[in-house]
Amino acid sequence: MTASPLPQGAGYGIVVGLGLAFAIGMILTTYMLKRYQHERITSEEFSTAGRTVKTGLIASAVVSSWTWAATLLQSSGVAYRYGISGPFWYASGATVQIILFATIAIELKKRAPDAHTFLEVVRARYGPIGHVVFICFGLFTNILVTAMLLTGGSAVVTDLTGMHTVAACFLLPVGVVVYTLFGGIKATFLTDYIHTVIILVIILIFAFTTYARSDVLGSPGVVWEILQKISKEYPVAGNAQGSYLTMRSKEGAIFFAIAASPASALPGYILGGIAWFAIPWLCATTMGLACLALETTPAFPTYPNRMSAADVSAGLVLPNAAVALLGKGGAMCSLLLIFMAVTSASSAELIAVSSIGTYDIYKTYINPRATGKQLILVSHSCVILYGLIMAGFSVGLFYAGVSMGYLYLLMGVIISSAVLPATLTLMWSKQNLLAAAASPVLGLACSLIAWLVTTSKQNNGVINVTTSGANNPMLAGNVVALLSPVVFVPILTYLGGPQNYDWESMKTIRQVKDDDVPMPMPSTVSAGDEDSKDARSNTASGPTATLIDSTAALIRASKIARGLTVFMTVALLVLWPMPMYGSSYVFSKKFFTGWVVVGIIWILVSLILVGIYPVWEGRFALAHTAKGVWYDISGQRGRLIKNANPDLAIDGVDIGVQGDDVVAEKKE
Repeated sequence: MTASPLPQGAGYGIVVGLGLAFAIGMILTTYMLKRYQHERITSEEFSTAGRTVKTGLIASAVVSSWTWAATLLQSSGVAYRYGISGPFWYASGATVQIILFATIAIELKKRAPDAHTFLEVVRARYGPIGHVVFICFGLFTNILVTAMLLTGGSAVVTDLTGMHTVAACFLLPVGVVVYTLFGGIKATFLTDYIHTVIILVIILIFAFTTYARSDVLGSPGVVWEILQKISKEYPVAGNAQGSYLTMRSKEGAIFFAIAASPASALPGYILGGIAWFAIPWLCATTMGLACLALETTPAFPTYPNRMSAADVSAGLVLPNAAVALLGKGGAMCSLLLIFMAVTSASSAELIAVSSIGTYDIYKTYINPRATGKQLILVSHSCVILYGLIMAGFSVGLFYAGVSMGYLYLLMGVIISSAVLPATLTLMWSKQNLLAAAASPVLGLACSLIAWLVTTSKQNNGVINVTTSGANNPMLAGNVVALLSPVVFVPILTYLGGPQNYDWESMKTIRQVKDDDVPMPMPSTVSAGDEDSKDARSNTASGPTATLIDSTAALIRASKIARGLTVFMTVALLVLWPMPMYGSSYVFSKKFFTGWVVVGIIWILVSLILVGIYPVWEGRFALAHTAKGVWYDISGQRGRLIKNANPDLAIDGVDIGVQGDDVVAEKKE
């Protein structure tokens, strides 16, 4: 057991101090949005961000929410195990899922524009039985993802600082719970932006250090040369020529088969998916291969020994490589990187579970007449309760020896059988209740049988964490979970009779009317001319025109999303990797250099898409808020602040705040 590169104080400082700093920042942001943008945290705002989030923030939220601890740690681990193929398969498989999700999100928006959760849509179509089944699978998904975040994050914090794993499990969610309570889903969008930018910058630091500045490595050519040597000393079974520098990898392909099991929206998801691809691809290509290249140097934490399989599964490839590259600076970067990945994705999970508890359980089955204030109270209670439960659950997993890598592979076994029935709920009018409710349950039973029977057969009846976490048993469980509904859904649909659903009941889902909370619209109009009357009349006629425009836009977006899904799937899973896989090509030094350069360029483009573009898109609101802050600190509180919410300026009338009154003023 080697000494931790950082003191325990650094762990507590990041986990507790930075977590609380984000919480205080979110409280301040919420106050500023309320004062200068006239936003209120109603139950609708808490769960849906008022449905006004723009493309740039959606893209950054997609990137942040999909950048789990596993994205950085597991992808680096598969690069260490299987070489160059692992990061690519991880990135391409998940990117296709993000693009596919864009298609489903558009269909959801078309079918049920006021839905808070997908589960509300399920209930509108299938009633309580189907609703309860999908509530269970929805909770399974969120529990497994949160457990991965906390087990992976706590393992890294413990490795880097010596902080006890139990303390890390309980303290990591604290800041997230606090800022989620105050800001709701808007908190996840705003903090996701900050998290994403920091993550991208740290990955660039690692990449430029590995491939340009390191005294030991310093160029793609040197990395390539070391990997060539390591391939001869420790050849990878199933890889072409045993090389780490080939896409022809049997175990890499098996991992892809496991990882590809799925678990202004359209442009946001598309941009987010494209931007996200570079994160696991470049991060794992850099840190996984750097780990291999630096493992024989005295600076490596486990020197002179190679990393154990348990450490690789726990997600320690990336932090070990970072320490070997940059010493304590690398350890601090790793700690900050994992903290950002864990907290940003955890916030999304907290909101998801809170929405299920609030709208799908409490409002549906306990108190259908709940007011906005009651729903907010339940939402807050769910956030706190879920945070505590998951902290305790993660501690139990730690003592049971269950790692992040194990949970990552297990997730598909547990939840993939619900993917096809859930998708067809929005895409196929004939799927009936029997197929929708029974297929996930039957698929789960089949996947568990396949997983455990394969484990038993391959290990002479021995079933434990080690044997059941191997690739072949997990592959069997994942494939059966994903494909069994292909058999069950049509059989059960036509056995019970096709539903021939007309989609109308989904449109009956309505937003909660928070009449007890002021809405962000002008309550008085101070200008007494005809323009003021026009302003009032336009607000009345606006929704109809907006609805027509939105419907047309969603139809166009649906066609674009389907086309892009097909194109990206073919490009990322066939046209790009398959020629290299089929030819058993081993990367030359020049090809590997080009591969790395493309990755760096891609992540720089990602930084523009999700780092710079959201700021440009929100420049007017940011400028207005800055002006409002200046008026306050300079003692000019009575001065008219124009465009308190820029989106409310209509037909030449500026909406603003003067003192405590909302006013309108004709533009010059």
